Amino acid sequence: MPIVLPGHVIGAASSKYVHLTVEPWHWVALIAFVVTLLLVDLLLFHRRAHKISVREAAIESAVWISIGLAFTGVIYLMADPGDKGAAVGEYLAAFLIEQSLSVDNVFVWAVILTYFAVPAKYQFRVLFWGVFGAIALRGAFIFAGVALIRTFAATLAVFGLILLYTAFKLAFSDDDSIDPNSSIALRIVRRVVPSTPDLHGQNLFVREHGKLLATPLFAVLVLIEGTDIIFAFDSIPAIFGVTQHVFIVFSAVTFAMLGLRALYFLVGGMQDRFRYLNYGLAVILAFVGLKLILGFTADTFSFPVDELHPPVWVSLGVIIVTLAVAIVASLRADAKDVANGVDPPHRISSGPEVDASDGN
Repeated sequence: MPIVLPGHVIGAASSKYVHLTVEPWHWVALIAFVVTLLLVDLLLFHRRAHKISVREAAIESAVWISIGLAFTGVIYLMADPGDKGAAVGEYLAAFLIEQSLSVDNVFVWAVILTYFAVPAKYQFRVLFWGVFGAIALRGAFIFAGVALIRTFAATLAVFGLILLYTAFKLAFSDDDSIDPNSSIALRIVRRVVPSTPDLHGQNLFVREHGKLLATPLFAVLVLIEGTDIIFAFDSIPAIFGVTQHVFIVFSAVTFAMLGLRALYFLVGGMQDRFRYLNYGLAVILAFVGLKLILGFTADTFSFPVDELHPPVWVSLGVIIVTLAVAIVASLRADAKDVANGVDPPHRISSGPEVDASDGN
């Protein structure tokens, strides 16, 4: 029997979100497809360690984004007849939110990999496992979020407040410094896990004198997973603001995450060229946060005001326009600085092109 999962999980405003009929084999097929993509990427295209060129990263980014966008066809076919257009809109909005918020995640990866002087040719492997773990962690966050919303309707308002706080921090915080050495996770690894200070190719563990030791790449992986958890606290509540159907949320997040490795090698060292991106992300988070709070208020007090539940195409339009304005403004400011002979301040001394000795 099909499992019908409504788009809005608290019931009061279910008509404002789409409905999909999801059978168990849909989940099996989705997970199998994602695993197949990861295995093909790892064993066929990146079996041997090599430095990822900008051209290769651009091609891979285009491929991953195309796969994510093509999944809209699956969502369209699965949606109820009257919800097909809205379902596609919810998926695209969720995909764009996860993709845009993940850019900051990519910049943090650049700081971590630079700090540990990970050779460029070994960075893909550690990021592969980082993304694999991030997908699993976000999956857990998604199902936990759905359970919370079903149990406590006020969870939506709490998510909204979290997003407003995060938006304020993004827009007004002047502290962009990141010190991997201050990470609690890193200190725990150094104390608990027997480690070697030397890299051994792209291996996370190595056996020396009969003893299994973690290489520095394992510490890098732990830090990457730790940052992924932090970013999930922002992205998952934001996505619940545009769709609350678990299949749409999970698929959009997963396909957005799959392309992060290629995106890292494409823009990982270009943080200063997107100087206004944080302001754009702050606007998006504030918009979604207010949407969640106002929607919860309207449902709780039965306000007959449809404007508190704007159509998904309004949300999608706000996201696209805001990102476009932030990116164009950033690129124009960068071009103006170059024309005036001004060098922008570099918050990342070197990006994904770091190529230090591998310690062998």
